[in-house]
Amino acid sequence: QVQLVESGGGLVQAGGSLRLSCAASGRTLSNYRMGWFRQAPGKERESVAAISGNGRRLYYADSVKGRFTISRDNAKNTVYLQMSSLKPEDTAVYYCAVETDGSSWSRVYEYDYWGQGTQVTVSS
Repeated sequence: QVQLVESGGGLVQAGGSLRLSCAASGRTLSNYRMGWFRQAPGKERESVAAISGNGRRLYYADSVKGRFTISRDNAKNTVYLQMSSLKPEDTAVYYCAVETDGSSWSRVYEYDYWGQGTQVTVSS
């Protein structure tokens, strides 16, 4: 069983930055892709970014390219999401997730374990 705990969310003004962390326990995750997703009120959960197990392959949604950076520290079993130039439309609950055997980084249903989420609110 894998447990994921996100942290680092909060309230920030437009143009500001936040760094989200996702700490994993229960299994070493260096072999698995990890992703960040978000869900705004009344909307479906959407993919934000993902990173391969060795950290060499990075994936981003078009809406966050150039503003968000995903990274991981396998020694700490932790994945990060550095968010810059934040916009009000980035407001959502952000979730991290682990994909143990999937083919697409952006499909919600291919991820097997999820954290409880952390709220990010960007004020205009």
